[in-house]
Amino acid sequence: MALFAFSVAPLGAGESVTEQVAKAVKIVRDSGLPNRTDSMFTTIEGEWDECMDVIKRATEAVGEGDARVSLVIKADIRPGHSGEIDGKVQRVEARLTD
Repeated sequence: MALFAFSVAPLGAGESVTEQVAKAVKIVRDSGLPNRTDSMFTTIEGEWDECMDVIKRATEAVGEGDARVSLVIKADIRPGHSGEIDGKVQRVEARLTD
């Protein structure tokens, strides 16, 4: 199991990339994988191959029409652990209330 945080955006698309990023987020949400989107990254949790497939499809959607695309990926690969998309945050929050 792994967590993948990624950011994908077209280059040279002007001031707003909302439409293209929304296409990527829709692919993530439709994948059924646990996910979370914030102002900078989308995080997904799952097996390596299934996550990379989702990231690839999201990147291709942003680059529709042969647009140049920027993709940043950060991974936390931790075999045998699941539920970490929430678990990591919960453990930090618990420390803050101690």
